[in-house]
Amino acid sequence: MYRFVPGRFLCVVAVVALAGLVGQARAAIKTQLIEYKQGDTTLEGYLAYDDSIQGKRPGVLIVHEWDGLGDYAKMRADMVAKLGYVAFAADIYGKGVRPKNAQESAAEAGKYGRDRALMRARAIAGLDQLKNNPMVDPNKIAAIGYCFGGTTVLELARSGADIAGVVTFHGGLSNPTPEDAKKIKAKVLVLAGADDPLVPQKDIEQFQKDMRDAKVDLAYVSYSGTLHAFTNPKVNDPAHGVQYNAVSDKRSWQAMKDFFAEIFGQ
Repeated sequence: MYRFVPGRFLCVVAVVALAGLVGQARAAIKTQLIEYKQGDTTLEGYLAYDDSIQGKRPGVLIVHEWDGLGDYAKMRADMVAKLGYVAFAADIYGKGVRPKNAQESAAEAGKYGRDRALMRARAIAGLDQLKNNPMVDPNKIAAIGYCFGGTTVLELARSGADIAGVVTFHGGLSNPTPEDAKKIKAKVLVLAGADDPLVPQKDIEQFQKDMRDAKVDLAYVSYSGTLHAFTNPKVNDPAHGVQYNAVSDKRSWQAMKDFFAEIFGQ
């Protein structure tokens, strides 16, 4: 028979609590800034990983919104790392190039919208950084992107990059070279707002046709009552077609996790 002893009970509680704290410490997410190159341009990405995990694991490339690599993309990288993956938030614009307002963001993003070859090159440079990381299983790589980043990861897939999957969150779907859809090796998951005014219906229809014609493994999810940039809690300007949607944010993140479980064989 167990006899209750107050002192002993408190000791057990303390030990359990201490074990929990030690576990949390071991599972701390480590982060660091990484300088790398694309041609003559210096880029600065953000690496995040759980240092309690041993051995190689899948890697996830993350591409930022039109305002460049900032707190939002880094937050998403940390969230991905907490899922057990190595996350690398790529820098498409270049070290120190961080737009300060919508006008600067539009101008910077426009450079790559008009030059898809450069967009692909910058994405490939980030992918190479991730694949060459000793913690990463190079055969289990995915790329995700938000808004501008969503367009970028689709271009990465159209380059013929050897990756398992691509996820675009409220990304642009225009494609100046529809024939390049045939180069896609990855499975593709599109997570979109049904009421997003910044992604024209003609682009959606053409994109889906390109995917069908190229026989790409595509899942297209459209969230009702949802505008552009629906995953970013700091966005609230419905008059201009952008607004955070907590429900769609949660659902899309879960859809991404389920997609990863499928493509990584977990």
